[in-house]
Amino acid sequence: MSKTSYPRSFAHPRYWPTWLAIGAMHIVAWFPWRFKLWVGKIIGLLAWRFIKRRRHITETNIALCFPEKSANEQRRLVKEIFIANGMGLVETATGWCRNAESLRHRVAYHGQENLARAQAQGKGVLIVGVHFSTLDIGGALHSLFFSADAVYRPHNNPLFERFMTRARSRVFGQAIDRHDLRGMVRRIKSGRTVWYSPDQDYGRDVSVFAPLFGQQAATIRLTAKIARLTGAPVVPLMYHRNPDNQTYTITCLPALDNFPSGDEVADATRVNEFIEQAIRKHPEQYLWLHRRFKTRPEGEAGVY
Repeated sequence: MSKTSYPRSFAHPRYWPTWLAIGAMHIVAWFPWRFKLWVGKIIGLLAWRFIKRRRHITETNIALCFPEKSANEQRRLVKEIFIANGMGLVETATGWCRNAESLRHRVAYHGQENLARAQAQGKGVLIVGVHFSTLDIGGALHSLFFSADAVYRPHNNPLFERFMTRARSRVFGQAIDRHDLRGMVRRIKSGRTVWYSPDQDYGRDVSVFAPLFGQQAATIRLTAKIARLTGAPVVPLMYHRNPDNQTYTITCLPALDNFPSGDEVADATRVNEFIEQAIRKHPEQYLWLHRRFKTRPEGEAGVY
């Protein structure tokens, strides 16, 4: 569980909006499926219309990563991204507040043998995931087939942090603070599978620059470091919402061979190659709303 210290009481009025949000998530999770995703679409369209800062970040990311698309195609993709991420909010509520077993009929899992083979080595496993809008419902669906711990970023709001970590710890074996390297290594060495998504910009001090969609992206070195410290196989995992908006596909790829190689840039490049491959399958479902390229190589101006 999270090591966050919680206050003795969450009765203070400053927590009332959070209680309302948590209550809304519990309610939305039980909506009929089509209506639930329609609500998510409306949320996404409202965010696209009014949250101009995030729209600018998304537009910048798409212009950088898909220069081959026309201006109209880029605008259409940006709108689809907001819709998909709005739908992702209600999917997250479903993953956190419903029993995953009720979703079994909605998932197809390909490549289960790849993860089973990695686990059979007895060294634990490091799953490399991606920040798709389907991340949390993907985790719930994955738990129907394999048990895993999850690395996450603690929320600044202590009430929501408690709600989130309890929900994720119900789905995953344990929720591990992303700063808790010892905890990650300890769990993997004990034979556990740990799910980790290394596709965000954590700054120059912990990263190397490696290509991603033709850009030099600050890519965290931790993936190779954990693999080196534990000897665990590193298994890439994809999870997408299908075009019918009713079902999901999880795809587990074979463990990366000769990883880590000892070359930090080469290892980061291999991780980014998988991330780009996964995103290109359904680019609208990726979390393009974050500043993936905020850290620039020396001498390059900021892009946002």
